[in-house]
Amino acid sequence: MYEYSKKQLSRIFESLPFPEKIHKPRAIHLVVDATYFGKRDTILWGVIVYFLFHGKENLWWKFVDQEKVEEYLEGKLHLESLGYTILSVTVDGLPGLAGVFNGIPVQFCHFHQAQIVRRYTTLNPKIAQGHELLDLVKVLTFTKEYVFAHRLQLFISKHRNFLNEKTTDPITGKWFFTHKRLRAAIHSLIRNLSNLFTFQKYPDLKIPTTTNCLESHFSHIKDIVRIHRGLSLHMKQKMIHYILLNSSIVFKKENIKS
Repeated sequence: MYEYSKKQLSRIFESLPFPEKIHKPRAIHLVVDATYFGKRDTILWGVIVYFLFHGKENLWWKFVDQEKVEEYLEGKLHLESLGYTILSVTVDGLPGLAGVFNGIPVQFCHFHQAQIVRRYTTLNPKIAQGHELLDLVKVLTFTKEYVFAHRLQLFISKHRNFLNEKTTDPITGKWFFTHKRLRAAIHSLIRNLSNLFTFQKYPDLKIPTTTNCLESHFSHIKDIVRIHRGLSLHMKQKMIHYILLNSSIVFKKENIKS
């Protein structure tokens, strides 16, 4: 139609600036997470996203090589500087992330917590104690905090001797806990317990218990990136930037500063 060749169009797209988002500061409930592209043995890069749960809108994002607490703090400060009031945040398992939102109700993702436990116990544990812990986590979302905490304590008390079993290395003579993976799963529950039931403490806020809404968004973006494989890193990030800017693949001019 415009008599441009493919290479000319490519150069035009390459030269286009990253457009800025139009913001409408208000009280918000955030879901925050990161996803990665590329391969670990080549170039691994990703994007951190702050997603508005009630409204399905991406409010802030940043391309990163590594997920760091400092990057999340940058996003929080940026949104607050624009006039947003953060009412709650649902986070994944990055250590120290809850501390970024000190003073704000923080909900730890139930799906990530279950994944952590499964990673240590596997989906089909070889020991009965592993099955018992998995059953405890399966009802996490449907349990009151005091009930879950009591059941977890009962589990620890019941299997204390088993959990404290030690094995000595015959060569070095050093000992280690025999069931260290099961212990690690339990420690993750104890460590995250204070943020696992935030949604129950603030029922009127309707805080999401998982980051699944953002995970599905990431899955959609990755499908688009795979379709357009072969693009340079710069063009891939520009494409992702436009999708995040519109909160979908559909172009919405009203979201973009002219």
